[in-house]
Amino acid sequence: MSDLGGFSLFELFRGEAEQHAATLSADLVKLEQSASPADIEPLMRAAHSIKGAAKVIGLDRAVDLAHAMEDALVAMQQGREIPTAERIDQLLRATDLLASLAAISESELAAWTAANTPVVAALAASLLQPIARGAVAAPTTQRSLSAPLAVPKPEPRERTSAVRVTAEKLDRLLQLAGETMLESRRLEVVRRQSQSMKSRVIELEDELDRLRTWMRQNGIDANVLAPLRKITSRTRNEVVGHIASVDESIRRGEETATSLYHEVLSSRMRPFADVTGALPRTVRDIARQLGKEVRLEVIGESVQVDRDILARLEAPLNHLLRNALDHGLEMPDERRAAGKSESSLLRVEALHHAGMLRIRVSDDGRGIHSEMIRESVVRKALASSEMVAEMSNQEVLEFLFLPGFSTAAQVTDLSGRGVGLDVVQSTMREVGGRVRVESAPGTGTVFELELPITVSVIRALLAEVSGETFAFPLARIERVVQLHSDALTTVEGRLQFSLDDRSVGLVDAATLFELGAIEVRDSVSVVVLGGDDWYGFLVDKFVGEEDLVVRTLDSRLGKVAHVSAAAIREDGDPALIVDCEDILSSMRQQLTEGRPSASKRRAIAASSSVRRKRVLVVDDSATVREVERQLLVRLGYEVDTANDGADGFHALRDGGYDLLVSDVDMPRMTGIELTRAVRLEPTLTRLPIIIVSYKDREEDRLAGMNAGANAYLTKGAFQDQTFAATVRDLIGEAEQ
Repeated sequence: MSDLGGFSLFELFRGEAEQHAATLSADLVKLEQSASPADIEPLMRAAHSIKGAAKVIGLDRAVDLAHAMEDALVAMQQGREIPTAERIDQLLRATDLLASLAAISESELAAWTAANTPVVAALAASLLQPIARGAVAAPTTQRSLSAPLAVPKPEPRERTSAVRVTAEKLDRLLQLAGETMLESRRLEVVRRQSQSMKSRVIELEDELDRLRTWMRQNGIDANVLAPLRKITSRTRNEVVGHIASVDESIRRGEETATSLYHEVLSSRMRPFADVTGALPRTVRDIARQLGKEVRLEVIGESVQVDRDILARLEAPLNHLLRNALDHGLEMPDERRAAGKSESSLLRVEALHHAGMLRIRVSDDGRGIHSEMIRESVVRKALASSEMVAEMSNQEVLEFLFLPGFSTAAQVTDLSGRGVGLDVVQSTMREVGGRVRVESAPGTGTVFELELPITVSVIRALLAEVSGETFAFPLARIERVVQLHSDALTTVEGRLQFSLDDRSVGLVDAATLFELGAIEVRDSVSVVVLGGDDWYGFLVDKFVGEEDLVVRTLDSRLGKVAHVSAAAIREDGDPALIVDCEDILSSMRQQLTEGRPSASKRRAIAASSSVRRKRVLVVDDSATVREVERQLLVRLGYEVDTANDGADGFHALRDGGYDLLVSDVDMPRMTGIELTRAVRLEPTLTRLPIIIVSYKDREEDRLAGMNAGANAYLTKGAFQDQTFAATVRDLIGEAEQ
């Protein structure tokens, strides 16, 4: 196939087919909801454009199919047909076939044609056959389509509508643009130097004036200084002019560099609609498969989001919608019996809130019955019935995010395997976000996702800790406070203070970063982090706020505790960007679950005549951690906990543990990665390790054992005493 300006004509067709197929897919679903001649016009234009492009490069099958689609749409526009569900299904199948052309290479074209020629012929023939008048139409309001419109001509193609740039090049451009902006701001040094030169010249003029006065007072001819005075005056004027020129150049440079940076940055930002375009089709197809009537509303399609964040949103949104369609929304007769409309409502809403992207996925379905979750928790031996009875409904709902957890009575193609909500939570954690769920039986369910708008640049608070500069993303800061030391109190050996009638635990930043300790003076600086719970972070002093270009750390460093990335400040100095989730995990560990420091543990061990064996439990689920902790405590062991593999590995290197019990699926460092890291650590090579996971396939067990675990158990082992027996087999009784 011929080339045009270095591009294959088929490549150009692929891009056009992809664009117009997306338009057809989205607008056909809307057409099923409500139809008018104006609604059909863009569909006809898209089909006509694909037909024209296919004809130019000789794709006869695509031409035939697009032409049949045009004819069917013209019939609707002229009022000879109404957009029935059957006709929309046919048009969507045709759209999928045309879209599949955009997903193949030119070398695969012959095979596609051979495989799909009979399919295209049959589908084109069905599109040309009139739909019976008695056929079921779309389930919403139908409008009169009697006013015909002329078939629209395809829009003229622009010569250069887009340029393909790799993501790597765009990232590099953004980094260079950011550095250019910072370099332009560093020219402030040149301005200060010019001002200093001006001050020196003025001082010289003043000295000459004083010398001339002295000479006159002492009868000396002061005119000998006139040439020198003229030179200094001319120099001062030149310096003043130079300063004005430098100021103007710096101003223009800063404006240009800043504009360049924001233009490149905006090229990374995409509308939320980019990730929601396929959702109406997905919802429609699944709803028809289930026999449910569902209307999807998408709000905030123009909200701008970093393309990397958008790429991570597709899977969570699909999981949430599929879960709502299968579990949350009722069948029409069930809704009718409950006094609801037969058509359910699914809503996806995006907005910017407090520097974060907030996405709400809600439905008006049956809601989540917490009692079903409680029964499932007990049945799966995740907690005892006594523990479950004491949990609040919100705590019970958190079980939904555990891997493998499901309340479905049977496994279906859509759900029931317990896969989905754990993916949502893990994705949110990976991008520094979080997910919450609210539900009321009979009313509906709301999942709320909160995540950064962009991962390339952040607005951050800079604080100094033991001489090092750390950056705290403003989006994760609840409050910044300056306190008198008298406001700090000690409860059970832990510092805390009161803020808005809330007790806030306080952790020394220098200790957390292993930089020594901060000396508490009369006035202390505190960064308050958190969400539902607040935690205070004690720093030396606040430095200010800046926009920072995020730079990832070298992969050879591995995961650096409590640090997510680095940045270069406007003055050229480096700053470390803190990992807020990591910090919050460690702060919760210290302030609530109370893992003592290594020195304190050694002191406790030395003061005790009978040593109890110590176990570290590592699991990202607070509920599962507590279940395992209580089981081990009842067996007599001393137990510490960690939120994930990275935190667990840091704890293990402090020493003093007799056994490690770890989950598999955890953020930052999985249980398999943790096991391998332990086996490579000289002081931990003989440490017994038990992996406890929901995954019960043989290949999962072999992966754990091959990594170096001594035992691999499923979480049902809590119920049949296998867990307790394995612990005793590996390390013996609790006391020695």
